[in-house]
Amino acid sequence: MYKYTGKTALVTGASAGIGSAFAKKLAAKGMNVVLVARSENKLKAVASGLKGVTATVIPLDLTEPDAISKLQAQLSAEQIEIDLLVNNAGFGTFGKFETIDPATEKKEIQLNVMAVVELTHAFIPAMLKKGEGAIINVASTAGHQPVPYMAVYAATKAFVLSFSEALWAEFKDRGIRVLSLNPGATESEFHEVAGLSASGFPMETAETVVDTGLKALEEGKSFVISGLANALLGDVLTRVLPREQVALLAKTFMQTRLSNN
Repeated sequence: MYKYTGKTALVTGASAGIGSAFAKKLAAKGMNVVLVARSENKLKAVASGLKGVTATVIPLDLTEPDAISKLQAQLSAEQIEIDLLVNNAGFGTFGKFETIDPATEKKEIQLNVMAVVELTHAFIPAMLKKGEGAIINVASTAGHQPVPYMAVYAATKAFVLSFSEALWAEFKDRGIRVLSLNPGATESEFHEVAGLSASGFPMETAETVVDTGLKALEEGKSFVISGLANALLGDVLTRVLPREQVALLAKTFMQTRLSNN
């Protein structure tokens, strides 16, 4: 079992949704938390509700080139060591590929992929030195198959899934747990930011997703899909159907969302 009490977790995208739920659940388990997101006011609101632990607020845009070095410098100055890294920050874009702003998708890749890799590089050495640590990378069921009209988002989450499983295998015998947490549609700001109608999606609460993730972390799993229906759609069907058929089914499903927007 993974022990939380007295340790420190860093949660990115902690101002709302799954990130906020992680902060609350981990604090309730006795972990101090470092909360990272762009909105200082929202982070402070989350931190104010956490009792009995230390909550450090660091407003930061992780798409900025020097963001990770700034984060490391502040943690070093405050002598904060990270035991659990939750790479949750991310966003999606939705629409016909040719209509989506390339600059926005560049930031999407920077946040969903590069920030995950850079943060992992930043904290793995200290974890290895201590001989223990944990990383939860929030991917998505979208990463289990191509998703037309969300091509870049799905591709970034496929990267996170593969990256996490590879590191799980690398570090499982060296004291570090690595988990890819794959939620489906979740009650959060994601759909609004992506410009995607949430109607028709079966929604889980952020709290349910986090509970699923923490249970899988404690069990030492490499990945987990939150929700039985999501697991059937996001894992089972993609294993038994031809890849072209999976892509075309996803296209049909997403086209209805495109017409509703």
